[in-house]
Amino acid sequence: MRYLPHSDHERAEMLGVIGAANIDALFSAVPKSALKSFTLDLPAHSPEFLVEAHLRALSNKNHAAGNGPFFVGAGAYRHHVPATVHHLIQRSEWLTAYTPYQPEISQGTLQMLFEFQTQVAKITGMDVANASLYDGSTGTAEAVLMARRLTRRNKIVLSGGLHPHYRDVVKSYLKDDADLVCLSPSPQGQGDILDHIDGNTAAIVIQTPDFYGHLRNLKGAAEAAHAQGALLIVVITEVVSLGLLEAPGALGADIVVAEGQSIGNALNFGGPYLGLMATRKEFIRQMPGRLCGETVDADGNRGFVLTLSTREQHIRREKATSNICTNSGLCALAFSIHMGLLGEAGFTRLARLNHATAIKLADALDSVPGVEVLNKTFFNEMTIRVTQPAVSLVERLARRGILAGVPASRLLPGDPDVDHLIILAATELTTDGDIAALTAALTEELA
Repeated sequence: MRYLPHSDHERAEMLGVIGAANIDALFSAVPKSALKSFTLDLPAHSPEFLVEAHLRALSNKNHAAGNGPFFVGAGAYRHHVPATVHHLIQRSEWLTAYTPYQPEISQGTLQMLFEFQTQVAKITGMDVANASLYDGSTGTAEAVLMARRLTRRNKIVLSGGLHPHYRDVVKSYLKDDADLVCLSPSPQGQGDILDHIDGNTAAIVIQTPDFYGHLRNLKGAAEAAHAQGALLIVVITEVVSLGLLEAPGALGADIVVAEGQSIGNALNFGGPYLGLMATRKEFIRQMPGRLCGETVDADGNRGFVLTLSTREQHIRREKATSNICTNSGLCALAFSIHMGLLGEAGFTRLARLNHATAIKLADALDSVPGVEVLNKTFFNEMTIRVTQPAVSLVERLARRGILAGVPASRLLPGDPDVDHLIILAATELTTDGDIAALTAALTEELA
């Protein structure tokens, strides 16, 4: 079937209705200099089976995450997603309106989002969570704007351990505002963020585990921020860590932002992903995005509604908390189903398994000549310093079929201090054989 299967008669009828003589008349406002005057170098049309064969040949050039030892992390993590998740997200119960403006026909979507919010609030230790944002990076930027509204201050301090992409998104939102303080990368640990808090500070932003894998002291940071009337924003790129670490809310966090990809969502070539945001009850009216709530209908039956939605699609722009006018509905559904399958005990076991595997990886790397593990604390990710430039070393290991992490210089270009650093992650899918293959190849390449 053609993309627009209209007959010549139908096209003529539509042109007549709008008063256009022909198709070209629809483009009369386009300058002739802008019109294509050349032939595109594209192959002629082919039978469907030949197109499929061509695309399959192209895809076979990829080295997929599951094709060999895989230690890539740095914000996106390879975890097992049960087949049940993919089956359930396709059931008709969820095929209600994507945008739940009319609750009477959107109960499937609204109930799912309500359960999702409950799960996020519980694992973060916060009072309330929204119905998701686009991803962790845009969630971080939204949290920064939220902190400014709450405190009526402008100074924002970004930790040197914050993911570089998250830092760049915040800078884009704030347009390189003079009140935005971005601390230098801190691959060795905490850094000096507490020294930058003063009476003008709206919030400090700390990631834990941070970009380099270190666990950060949230309680001390919260106390220092609150003493100056500032807020603590906690960022988490590996949400599985919340199954083992104490919840940020219990340690004094005011706003928690996370990337939820690790639960229920595959790597997917970098997206779409899932932003989580949770906060304290007193801050709820400044939280961006949607918030679903529970109620009862006229007959007293349990039901769900869109409780808060203070975004510019619904209210006056100057009163809106955000111009993000949607949420990651399908990714949130996958997250919620996977979390429901795990349960609290299963989520904890998954986190323990990740940490135990990472300990094996760190111990193995410690035995490789020319490798130094920089982390004293970590969850499932760590940074190593090697005696050769990290980029070329990782490329050589990739040619051996081993994806040996992310060179820090890829995300921090132009910083010579990170040229020999590699960030590696280990999850429940990392086997003893994977670790042995990595350490053997590293030993040979560094010899």
